[in-house]
Amino acid sequence: MTDASRRSFLCAGALLPLAASAAAADRHAAEPIERDLLRYVGFGNKRAGGPGDMACGAWLAGELERAGYAVERQSFEVPFFDASAATLASGSKAAAVYPQPIVVPTGPGGVSGPLVRVDAAGRAATSLAGAIALVDLSFARWSSMLAKHARGPIEAAFAGGARAAVAITNGPTGQVIALNTDGRKPMFGGPVALLAPADADPFLAAAMQRTEARLTIDGKGGRRPAFNLVGRIDRGKGRWLAISTPRSGWFGCAAERGPGVAAWLDLARWAAGAMPDHDLAFICNTGHEYEYLGAAEAMKRIAPPPAATRFWLHIGANVAARDWHEIPGHVAPLPSVDPQRFLSLSPELLPLARALFAGQAGYEAPVSSAALSAGELDEVIKAGYAPAAGVFGIHRYHHVAADDERCLNLPATVAAAQGFRRLVAAVAGGSS
Repeated sequence: MTDASRRSFLCAGALLPLAASAAAADRHAAEPIERDLLRYVGFGNKRAGGPGDMACGAWLAGELERAGYAVERQSFEVPFFDASAATLASGSKAAAVYPQPIVVPTGPGGVSGPLVRVDAAGRAATSLAGAIALVDLSFARWSSMLAKHARGPIEAAFAGGARAAVAITNGPTGQVIALNTDGRKPMFGGPVALLAPADADPFLAAAMQRTEARLTIDGKGGRRPAFNLVGRIDRGKGRWLAISTPRSGWFGCAAERGPGVAAWLDLARWAAGAMPDHDLAFICNTGHEYEYLGAAEAMKRIAPPPAATRFWLHIGANVAARDWHEIPGHVAPLPSVDPQRFLSLSPELLPLARALFAGQAGYEAPVSSAALSAGELDEVIKAGYAPAAGVFGIHRYHHVAADDERCLNLPATVAAAQGFRRLVAAVAGGSS
């Protein structure tokens, strides 16, 4: 797609459902959010510490400065791996694989052994000694390798003597689903890669015959610099409002991260004038894909103290992604929002949230953080911030390369941002 056609798709497809009587007011609210969505997407791949992530962070820092915030960057290191070869081959068949970070490379010669299928429970029909385990994960909207049902069968394969493992990330798109990982050390004792379900059939057939295969993962890796940032307006009130969002991810992250970033910027511009009786801290983390590595670092230095924080709102994944019609072999975009998004809050905020987010699919049924929290909201709660609230979810194209402009939903992003304004104002006792 050209930039012009991408913009046309976003505007025409997303704005069509807006009520005509409110179109002018809605358009006024939507325009800056639309610009921010498109700008975020335009930075390309957002892997932590890479060119897209670093440029995106610089842009966000500049936007906060223009809104009147004093900006501080917090530098730290994140893992990286630039693959020069990443393939699984057996007989005449070969397919690209996605090296699972933190990557354990095979070297240019690869690792060879018979392919042996391992099911979702970690069971294999034959010996895994010296084999390449083809781990057939269950069907899910996957997000993290730390999930028991993802890591468990891979751990079982290595425990059974496998030399390497290739996991089929069975999910709704047929594409590779990248999986979050430990950002401090490799999770497994040997090379691990991910395979698209759409490419898996010939290898599943080969595994039935224990056919010889070769996994090659080669390239350059290590650690590289990255940065969190915080924009502060410190009025000396001793009552901080903290609003956070991640910006990084495995691919372009259009709907995974874009609406959260746009809503976060909207709140920052609004709060600078609307919250005069509070100090403000707008935190943007990188390294999210390394199991919230950036969020953990932020808590050490740039976050306001819990005792002086009136409220923390974390705006995480799937703030407002497009939903899709799906039939075998075909998908079509819908104007509606993907409802697989959660609003989790301190229990005392539930009645307020039900009223403020009524009619917003997914958010209209907020949950208590005492019963369910996820993502970087966990870090916020563990650090002692209360009351707190957070958004998280997994849309259809979550963690796949095709999470692009087609997945955006502008009206739902605007509605979410306006709901966040009302929530912050109500909890803080300010005006909306």
